[in-house]
Amino acid sequence: MAVAKTVAFHTLGCKLNFSETSTLSRMLGNDGFEKKDFTDKADVYVINTCSVTENADKECRQLVRRIQRKSPESLVVITGCYAQLKPKEIAAIPGVDLVLGASEKFNLTKHIHEIAKGDSTKICSCDVEEIKEFKSSFSLNKRTRTFLKVQDGCDYNCSFCTIPQARGKSRSNSIENVLKEVAQIAENGVKEIVLTGVNLGDFGNVKEGDFFKLINELNTNSEIKRYRISSIEPNLLTNEIIELVANSDKFMPHFHIPLQSGSNEILGLMRRRYKKELYEEKVNQIKSLMPHCCIGVDVIVGFPGETKTHFKETFDFLHKLDISYLHVFTYSERDNTHALQLPKIVPLQIRHERNKTLRNLSYMKMQYFTEQHQGQIRKVLFEGVDKSNMMEGYTDNYIKISAPYKKEWVNEIIDWKI
Repeated sequence: MAVAKTVAFHTLGCKLNFSETSTLSRMLGNDGFEKKDFTDKADVYVINTCSVTENADKECRQLVRRIQRKSPESLVVITGCYAQLKPKEIAAIPGVDLVLGASEKFNLTKHIHEIAKGDSTKICSCDVEEIKEFKSSFSLNKRTRTFLKVQDGCDYNCSFCTIPQARGKSRSNSIENVLKEVAQIAENGVKEIVLTGVNLGDFGNVKEGDFFKLINELNTNSEIKRYRISSIEPNLLTNEIIELVANSDKFMPHFHIPLQSGSNEILGLMRRRYKKELYEEKVNQIKSLMPHCCIGVDVIVGFPGETKTHFKETFDFLHKLDISYLHVFTYSERDNTHALQLPKIVPLQIRHERNKTLRNLSYMKMQYFTEQHQGQIRKVLFEGVDKSNMMEGYTDNYIKISAPYKKEWVNEIIDWKI
């Protein structure tokens, strides 16, 4: 096969996937590939998949069909979590040429050179237990904000989750390597880094130190102006982490802390490692030190066994809690999870109704949080311009700001009256 010269990427799922897609894109760029928009015609299409919900699986299949209609002669490569979990299912989708599991995604360049359109679909995967090496990645698509992967995999066994099956055991980059990557990112003019991982608070090892040591090093030994912690489990969010963020000029007053349910009974069925009382304690600790801090929450609705009473318990708990917004997920049955064995399945219609109820609560929470800061001067990092010639950015505490476009404000931190 003649060497393909154009490639288009599409990412499904989390910030971690975006950091990995960006790294794959740079690898192919270094090999002579020109990057195209996914809506354009390209010689190779790479879809980096998620498999947290059934919708992510469906979206992957729809994207392949779209490519087949638009550019049937192009190579189609599927990687990511869905590719690791169900490689044969993906290989059976008409038009898919190459399926790369978790251990092979960073060998993308080599595999593309070894296949041709019309060959039988090639699957390159392995048992998840064999995935032990940490592969670093970070996004550099925009100069403003970068997602930097510092941890991968998960040793937790939440009953609804397939991520440990897709990404393997918890493993981390070294603090030394993270500092080197941060220096490289800073050279590209990036102002903000979002630290990402599957279970970010589990970063580190006995020899190197833990997540607190990492952020302490970044706080004192880097040129980056702003850091955010993408998501951290409540049981791993220590008081010393909270206090460091409260006293730091670099770590933004913004936490995203998964809750999943406000009912201890449902948390037990989910095999979560905390109770709601600990969660409330962490929120109160954050707010006592940083009343202006933005706190985001992940919640799952419609988990097996979630009664009307359980849902009301979750709603009431979130309603009284001083949090800022919710990411609401409708429970989705996933193969090979313990939750499939649980009785009392919640009907889909009720799951969707509960999702809508919590999304409405999230809207009200964010409105209230924003209103509390009206009239304040906060620092905004502006990120660029949209189609209506407005530019957008976020305050330190994650309030979204829109303003008329000014070229000199792009990738600059501006004092802004809300």
